[in-house]
Amino acid sequence: MSKVAVITGGTTGLGAGICAQLANDGYQVIANYLPALEGEAKAWQQQVKSEGIACAIAAADVSDATQCHHMIDGLLNDFGRIDVLINNAGIIRDSSIAKMDVDKWHAVINTNLSSLYNMCKPVIESMQEHRFGRIVNMSSVNAQRGQFGQTNYCAAKAGVHGFTKALAQETARFGITVNTVSPGLIQTSMVDTIPKEIMADLVEKIPVGRVGLPEDIARAVRFLIDDTSSYITGHELEVNGGFFMH
Repeated sequence: MSKVAVITGGTTGLGAGICAQLANDGYQVIANYLPALEGEAKAWQQQVKSEGIACAIAAADVSDATQCHHMIDGLLNDFGRIDVLINNAGIIRDSSIAKMDVDKWHAVINTNLSSLYNMCKPVIESMQEHRFGRIVNMSSVNAQRGQFGQTNYCAAKAGVHGFTKALAQETARFGITVNTVSPGLIQTSMVDTIPKEIMADLVEKIPVGRVGLPEDIARAVRFLIDDTSSYITGHELEVNGGFFMH
């Protein structure tokens, strides 16, 4: 029986790359999307279907605990179990803290960090019952190095790995691993908005000499969720081309 994988923010950017990787590897993939973007999500689903990639879709605002519980309850009813959870959904609301209003702060913290609690809590019981689970939480290189104008984002993404390490200790005895992937500069629609001269300067600082691709992140996620990676938990896997090294 195929393992069931849920990817939050799965219909765009990194999430879409992860969905494609896992679907091609035989997972039953469910891509979560923001309810307000149902039209876009359905269009994406049809597009990938035409490319031979089968993905189910499920709506929930990951910053809303009630919506997450309802979505997970529905998926458990439909699929019987959830083996893999990829907490990928995230937003940016950049501003120096002197100009940052409280709504920008809470929007980023709730979507990028509180969402981990909202999604993990309703799936843990099922994973414990089946004595298997793989959870991967997406952080960022900016959580490690800091970034001007991103106190909200950096704080949330740094909190992601703290959450990972604590949950890894709570769940290891049940056969559940919890790990973090921290991407560097990855080619997504968000990166496309960066001016060319700034992008060129950033690429010069990446030792491998290129921007990463969603596939680079998807392969890292695939490694961590594999059955044979059961001895890796509480780990942060940096995928940034050498842009930042501990």
